[in-house]
Amino acid sequence: MCPQAGEAAVRWLVGWSSIAASFGTAGRVFDRDPGRAFGHGSAYGSTYGSGQGGYPGHHDAGAPPQGGIADAAHADDPGADAERTVHPVGAQLLWGDPDPLWAVGDWRPDEIRTLTADPADPFTRLAVLGCCGATDAELRRALYAARGGALRHLTQWSGSYTAVVQTGRRITVVGDLAGARPVFYTPWASGTAYATAALPLADLIEAQLDIGHLAALLACPDSPEALGDGTPYAGVRRIPPGHALILREGSREITGYEPVASLAVAGPQADPDRAVEGVREALVDAVRARLTAPRHAPDTLPPYDPGPVPGMGPADRRAARGAPAPGVGADLSGGSASATLALLAAGLPGAPGTLISPAGARLLAVTFNDLATPQGREEELERARAIAADPRLHHVVVAAAEEALPYAELDGPLTDEPGPSLVYAARERRRLAAGSADHFTGHGARQVLDAHPARLADLLMDRRRRHLLRPVAALARSASASGASGESLLVPLTVYSAARRLARTTYRAGMEAAAARLREGGVTERSSGPVDASLAALTWSRPGPAAGWLTGEALAEVSIRLTAAAGRPPLSLRPGEARARAVLARHAADHRVFEQAVEVRSQRLHAPFLDNQVVRAARALPESLRVQPGARAAILRTVLSATGVRELPPGWGASAHTPNETATRLGLRAALSELLALFAAPLLADAGLIDARVVQQALLDAADGRPVPLDGLAELVSMELWLHRLLARRGTCWTGTSAARRRAVPEGVPVHRPALS
Repeated sequence: MCPQAGEAAVRWLVGWSSIAASFGTAGRVFDRDPGRAFGHGSAYGSTYGSGQGGYPGHHDAGAPPQGGIADAAHADDPGADAERTVHPVGAQLLWGDPDPLWAVGDWRPDEIRTLTADPADPFTRLAVLGCCGATDAELRRALYAARGGALRHLTQWSGSYTAVVQTGRRITVVGDLAGARPVFYTPWASGTAYATAALPLADLIEAQLDIGHLAALLACPDSPEALGDGTPYAGVRRIPPGHALILREGSREITGYEPVASLAVAGPQADPDRAVEGVREALVDAVRARLTAPRHAPDTLPPYDPGPVPGMGPADRRAARGAPAPGVGADLSGGSASATLALLAAGLPGAPGTLISPAGARLLAVTFNDLATPQGREEELERARAIAADPRLHHVVVAAAEEALPYAELDGPLTDEPGPSLVYAARERRRLAAGSADHFTGHGARQVLDAHPARLADLLMDRRRRHLLRPVAALARSASASGASGESLLVPLTVYSAARRLARTTYRAGMEAAAARLREGGVTERSSGPVDASLAALTWSRPGPAAGWLTGEALAEVSIRLTAAAGRPPLSLRPGEARARAVLARHAADHRVFEQAVEVRSQRLHAPFLDNQVVRAARALPESLRVQPGARAAILRTVLSATGVRELPPGWGASAHTPNETATRLGLRAALSELLALFAAPLLADAGLIDARVVQQALLDAADGRPVPLDGLAELVSMELWLHRLLARRGTCWTGTSAARRRAVPEGVPVHRPALS
């Protein structure tokens, strides 16, 4: 989070708004000339600096500073108590008091853009941080629209970014639709502080852990009703996806900018061809926004290359030194999502690939080959090789064995929040280190384009039963292929009955039933195939894979959260739409943790499928098209065909397998002693969430090959690792205060004391 040892070098922005006009921080400003203080054309607007001495470009060196906590307390001596001011460590000031804004981390110059509406009105301004494909004219038009309250204009550009608008004393911070670029806030100093990371705000208020949120994250990770707007830090809140935070002199308001139909009646069905064309345009624009951005090389040169090494090429040596290649690259796993992005990026004009290449501009495509478990992915690897035969691609295969198994190298950086990707970070980092400075990944394609099984209930609500025939028949064929030929005859009736039951279940009844299930301890699920997984998903809320290891008290607390949520109306009364949005939000949050956990210095990961415009275009797809077998592959095939790519290898678009269970069990077996030591006296047990002996037995069972929810174990291990890293942290995100150093969770994990029976 902050530039401290053992923490991910995450980029974030932070600011605040208060009731007092001269609230003040280290962002205090000097007496300025309005016509000269805020100019145009610079990547940083008119403000530069590091938070300790960054001020607008025009000032009188002899004038006393205005604003600041010190000034409010000691007006006669504005500089005597300056050490009481608070500002982020290693920050650059984007604009100053009375409502300052900082950017923290290794932002590239082109990733920060600020502008004002009029030089005579310096307090009507816009800051956009991230990859944004808008021109300066488009940014200015959106600023005018946002000044009048039309916030949706700030979210319609290609790319992935966060927008902050100031109009007088009103501050508006806009989050994204998926939740990959969230916004957090907390009350502070008679006002509200906001940031795009939760840990800095937790440091600011010295927040304790929210044990109830951690329990909900393990019990019902895909249920926003259980998670609410909380974070792992008590007092730090999250803005829901598709919403904006509006601050007016300290008072706050959370408003949605995306129209959401709250009735259980379907709107007019969009034309399928036009909807697919919208997805194509959004994806192409998303890729083009990354290609047209300035190219970057690693900030610092890697250690001296000793020269040729037997068995290692230049790319292998560079990856071993931990430096990405300059230019643009992409994953190429053999799946449809990564292949689509790689082929789009290689085919679009704009010189993709390396900065200087004797063979011309070629896109660097990276494929991971797991030598420890080669069985099961031969077809995917063969498709990747066939796609990489395109002369516009330079193919690199990263091969690794036991050293890249899951649960290897459990020592890693501290992320903003816990996530299951922490146990796979070393494996993924090895692959990404062989990539480029700007690297495309297909994360989010499944959640954005595929149909959640609960959408079958939406079709029944709209009386479109005939569209259920193909998906139900596909499930029956999968049951027959798995050897359950007798049961396959009952699959259509079973799935139809479950979808019909969900369509007739109200939101309130569904939440109350989920809460009762947690209270009664009925949280163990055994999904032996796609049919069981689909049946389990046909519900308003279901327990997560780690719920079976939680204590009864932890489950009871989560059930209370679900019961309370039953009385609050949701954004959508359609179960399929509501569950699809929840799953996308959970995946986007996990992807954000993944980015932080696997970060390679000077590298940017790009997930175009999580961009606002791609999510919008995908939501316009008709449900009848989504639920058909192979819909995602068909949509992406159409996208490539419209861009000139018509020859694809046999089997392209086949459903990708779930994470290799064999590799996971091998990794568990190799790291078993370390994991058992981790859960000898776990912090999760101190908090009253698990029983250490039960989890240790589950680890032994998983290593021995017994049926255990492996993804649930990954969530437990990841959260325990995250808690250990958080408590071992000694740094802070803030400086400039005479009080004790501000640090989140200063008292550690609260020890749970069970109630007397």
